[in-house]
Amino acid sequence: MTNSMTKDDILKNISAYLVEYFEVPASDITLEAKIYEDLDLDSIDAVDLIVKLQELTGEKIAPESFREVRTVGDVVEKVADLTNKK
Repeated sequence: MTNSMTKDDILKNISAYLVEYFEVPASDITLEAKIYEDLDLDSIDAVDLIVKLQELTGEKIAPESFREVRTVGDVVEKVADLTNKK
């Protein structure tokens, strides 16, 4: 994946993963949506999401780096940071 992804592109990819792999209704996915409370993901789901994000970015993602992530917007920011640091 190229490092020219916009935050909008990243959000679209994350939304697609959440809908396809975690059966989250697309209407529930907003930048403000809380990963655990609003989208009902658990810690195992979060690890699976990190794996998907690694495939998207081509970067190794340390699960610890996602400890402070609470919302979909936080995930977008993290992925944007990873893709833009190249």
